[in-house]
Amino acid sequence: MFEGLDLELAAGRITGLLGPSGGGKSTLMRAIVGVQTVDAGDVSVFDVPAGSPALRRRVAYDTQAASVYDDLSVVQNLQYFAGVLGVKRSDVGRVLEAVGLAERSRQLVGSLSGGQRGRVSLATAMLGAPDLLVLDEPTVGLDPVLREDLWALFRGLADQGVTLLVSSHVMDE
Repeated sequence: MFEGLDLELAAGRITGLLGPSGGGKSTLMRAIVGVQTVDAGDVSVFDVPAGSPALRRRVAYDTQAASVYDDLSVVQNLQYFAGVLGVKRSDVGRVLEAVGLAERSRQLVGSLSGGQRGRVSLATAMLGAPDLLVLDEPTVGLDPVLREDLWALFRGLADQGVTLLVSSHVMDE
């Protein structure tokens, strides 16, 4: 599907993948994070094969669908994933503030709106301050004000040296 593709992302920059639904953006992103089987060629991230254990703390992936547990609270989800990643629990507060959900930290994820659930999933990806954030349609279905807030967050992360790869099918993004 991506014959002859050679992609190099600049550190501390936001790179966008723009295209229609079904155009292969998610497939490419899954290959970069190492969860997509690649039929031919090689995919390397930071000079290491994609999906290698050495990349687990350096590369984070936020899928289109929220990847969190509905029967846990926001903070319980983040504490769980912090434990899985071996990240300090103190990082949970930082990411809650960053995505604007600190005041909803005790609420069950299943009772949140779709946009709020997506922000919990984004917060899990931000745990531990990865070097590369791969974000698949992170603003889909969000209101314009919240979309602008998230883009400001993404610009702030890039200013701190984080590399972001963001897919969208929305042209104005």
